[in-house]
Amino acid sequence: MNNTLTDRYGRVIKSLRISITKRCNLNCIYCHQEGENSNTGQEISGDTIAKIVASATGFGVDKVKFSGGEPLLRSDFEDIIAALPELKNISATTNGILLSQRAASLADSGLDRVNISLPSLNKEHYGAVTGSPQAFPRVLEGITAALDAGLVPIKLNMVLLKGINASEIDDAISFTGRYGGDVILQLIELMNFKNTERFIVDIDGVERMLESRASQVKERLMHRRKKYFIDGVEVELVRPIDNSRFCANCNRLRVTASGKLKPCLMRNDNLIDVGEGASPEEIKELLKKAAGIREPFYKG
Repeated sequence: MNNTLTDRYGRVIKSLRISITKRCNLNCIYCHQEGENSNTGQEISGDTIAKIVASATGFGVDKVKFSGGEPLLRSDFEDIIAALPELKNISATTNGILLSQRAASLADSGLDRVNISLPSLNKEHYGAVTGSPQAFPRVLEGITAALDAGLVPIKLNMVLLKGINASEIDDAISFTGRYGGDVILQLIELMNFKNTERFIVDIDGVERMLESRASQVKERLMHRRKKYFIDGVEVELVRPIDNSRFCANCNRLRVTASGKLKPCLMRNDNLIDVGEGASPEEIKELLKKAAGIREPFYKG
């Protein structure tokens, strides 16, 4: 019996990315809402999340990343994490606004680390991206709280935007360097979900610049993702666009905020509804079905 979730391209699912809400307290110009189009208002229950994760671990899944919307808008987030089976890693992606109040309790519940969105260190630029310049200092407080709670390594996510933050890479590297190896900078290529072509940067030029400045370059086995070590700072360049290697090595299955299995970020025509009240055996069959219909969006 095959005890893995393997699609017909030989890709083995090892991690889940679970959106637990579509609600958010920011309005970022590039937000893709985890590729979700529906907005039913229904949110997946903590019980269903626990059952999906427990069923998936039976197939060797050992990592879970929570996202939103903004996952910290779920008041039961700590309870959701505490109800999970033992995993290799539990992480969350957050905008950081509420993190200063919740970092310690999230860590106590079993959260291992966080990714924090930080599109700019300039308050006005931050406001231009997010619609909320007043939130900026709260994000900085959230970073400090996450460090104090041991939610490391923290990854700071900076989506590169021409005309807004593309000139701030040096500042971001210097800022990240204050925290030693506990913070990693992720420079992310813009995914054009919302007609944002005017903000697309020359990502090849960014890559050449990083290459020229790095004392060391490593490439992660997955995704064609390079890690540049510049002035003691680890900088990852995330290039998901038209990246056949990214797709070829994808080991992630997504779960939508309304409780549907989503085999690919880029598609909404093959979602599988788990439904509240599904039994563990039913969920296992649905997971196998989701694995069976997965295919790379970019095939090269």
